[in-house]
Amino acid sequence: MTTHDTQSPVIDTDNVTEWLRRRIPDLGDPVEFDLITGGRSNLTFLVRDRTARTWVLRRPPAGSLLPTAHNVVREAQILTHLQGSAVPVPAVIGSCTDPTVTGSDFYVMEFIDGIVLDSAAAAAKLPASVRRAASSNIVDTLTRIHDIDCAAPGLDSFRRPGGYVERQLKRWTRQLAALPEQRAALITVRDLLEQHTPPENQIGLVHGDFRPGNLILDTEGSVRAVLDWELCTVGDVLADLGWLVAMWSPGDLVGWAPDPAEGFATPDDIIEYYHARTGRDVSGIAFYQAFALWRMACIAEGVHARFRAQAMGGQTIDLERLDTAIADMAERARLLLTHR
Repeated sequence: MTTHDTQSPVIDTDNVTEWLRRRIPDLGDPVEFDLITGGRSNLTFLVRDRTARTWVLRRPPAGSLLPTAHNVVREAQILTHLQGSAVPVPAVIGSCTDPTVTGSDFYVMEFIDGIVLDSAAAAAKLPASVRRAASSNIVDTLTRIHDIDCAAPGLDSFRRPGGYVERQLKRWTRQLAALPEQRAALITVRDLLEQHTPPENQIGLVHGDFRPGNLILDTEGSVRAVLDWELCTVGDVLADLGWLVAMWSPGDLVGWAPDPAEGFATPDDIIEYYHARTGRDVSGIAFYQAFALWRMACIAEGVHARFRAQAMGGQTIDLERLDTAIADMAERARLLLTHR
């Protein structure tokens, strides 16, 4: 990860430092807050004290937010519930819902060092000899998430009425409607998804954004932590597999992706690994890939709007390239739904 020092207007350093001191009695002043570049949703900061101990702070972006989005306290609750499970997650130091501290909810968790597979430079840190095993370990981690008992106290409340895909279609349609402009291609794909939604019969804990860039790996290819649980819910687990496969496909559509030519598994391998480990029917995965691309495009539309509104803590992005990517994702999703 790359960072840059900032005394960001979205962090009240004095107040947050005092809040941390009440939870970490031996905190060493001064405390620095470094914005991690690349975040397109919740803002993520590395927090370092004088002794070089490090934590991670997550908070929503500044400015007006879409309804139900960026619930970092809910994310902290999920991490807390998963402590001690087969799913590796960082420990939560604490969460805050008092807006007088820094203007919004936030939480702080432990920092886990390792490799985040979000770029060619990051992938170069993973030896070629372990990349195939790393691909398999990533799928294993996904299956552990899907094996979590969703009826357990603390997680049962995340189940919502209705099917997961149906809920997501309604949610993201509302999010799109709240944006300044409507993109016709996304509405067309939404209609196709509604027409082709399969019956929901494979239910489990859904991460909602399971991809290499939200994992921390060690140099042996083992997964040390799963990050970014903002979109977690209970629903159709194949939505996670479709998302992972969509994000795994090499090319410029979704940015960097693991490349089989560099020793990683192929997207088809990922599907087969999952089927072999779970026995679940994956024959309809094309629908879930299309659903993933549509969701990705909807999220990107929100990102596009926030950057235009300058609500991302001083970060920058190529808006023209993002606009093209949204259109390309919508078209690929349409093709998957109409040429199955």
